[in-house]
Amino acid sequence: MVAFRRSIPLALLLLSACVGGERRDAPPPPRPIAQRPSGPVTLPGATPRDTQQCFADLSRAEVRFSPLPDRDYGSGCVVLGAVQLLDIGTPVSGLKAIRCPVARALVGWVRHGVRPAARQILGSEVVRIDSYGTYACRGIIGGSAGSAGRVSEHGLANAVDIGGFTLADGRRIVLERDWNSTDPQVREFLRIVHRSACRRFVTTLGPDYNAAHRNHFHLDMGGRPLCR
Repeated sequence: MVAFRRSIPLALLLLSACVGGERRDAPPPPRPIAQRPSGPVTLPGATPRDTQQCFADLSRAEVRFSPLPDRDYGSGCVVLGAVQLLDIGTPVSGLKAIRCPVARALVGWVRHGVRPAARQILGSEVVRIDSYGTYACRGIIGGSAGSAGRVSEHGLANAVDIGGFTLADGRRIVLERDWNSTDPQVREFLRIVHRSACRRFVTTLGPDYNAAHRNHFHLDMGGRPLCR
């Protein structure tokens, strides 16, 4: 896939903000949502100004990405202003369509939260981040009774789940195993990157939130602010 190289007007750029054992258990099975039998419908229309601004922010941060068409998958799963991240400077597994504001927040978190914390606390560079994915047309997992049947932020490509980190020295930090690690430095690292995510994403949920999040950080840009 070819990286995005659209020319962005200078005025747009000036408006931009800073971007900001080896078990690998998957999250609990999602609640399935019936998608459009005929497949997604591509939505016509011009790219909104705030989405153009977000593209400009990613380009200025030297992120390689490709814009994706707006699509309606049915059953409330609609993906607008999304990108495919190709290279943010640190490999992140499992990324599919992701709305640009979430991508921008992810880049800022990795560069200014995760990587510095690993260097300072663990004495090693993060060379890989393991995600459980971004877009998935499904309902909310492990929410309150009032959330039953509602489309997850993942169904809008407005979220990303992070399960672990691989360091240059060969260590793997895994949320499910290491959130309450006997190693105080590992515990400190995970709690610092959790707090850092709370400053960049609207919603940050970790293993202390509920059992459904025992093995990952859920990070999204929707709903009301929540840091747990």
